[in-house]
Amino acid sequence: MAYWLLKTEPSAYAWDDLVREDTTAWTGVSNAQAQANLRAMQAGDHAVIYHSGEKRAVGVAVVVRTAYPDPEGSGTVCVDVRAVGPLPAPVPLEALKQEPTFEGSALLRQGRLSVVPLSPAEWRDLVGVAEIIAKTGGLRTDERF
Repeated sequence: MAYWLLKTEPSAYAWDDLVREDTTAWTGVSNAQAQANLRAMQAGDHAVIYHSGEKRAVGVAVVVRTAYPDPEGSGTVCVDVRAVGPLPAPVPLEALKQEPTFEGSALLRQGRLSVVPLSPAEWRDLVGVAEIIAKTGGLRTDERF
């Protein structure tokens, strides 16, 4: 299983939209590297849904259909994803920047990339940070997210 981060602008398509629809085609991706990442996705891979305008990870989805022609784009592909559930708490980008496993991550190096691969360690730490924030309201008592 591989791990991914899918960026979306919540005013265009938010986590709550995916939850309401249950499953959706992840369309409208045009960047060549993001397209290559969509093509690499396999059924069963997990993806965190990231609200780009809010700069925070909010939910978890699973890939249920591999790459196929995007009905919205000429020559591009999309995948189908299904909502799994919200993260225990939203994880702001600033929190991920503090995690050593994200040093050198495509998420931080290629900030505009809309489909980002995550290593198993990055996935584990992102979920772990979400759990810490849910329990404490932040990572440190003097800094709440």
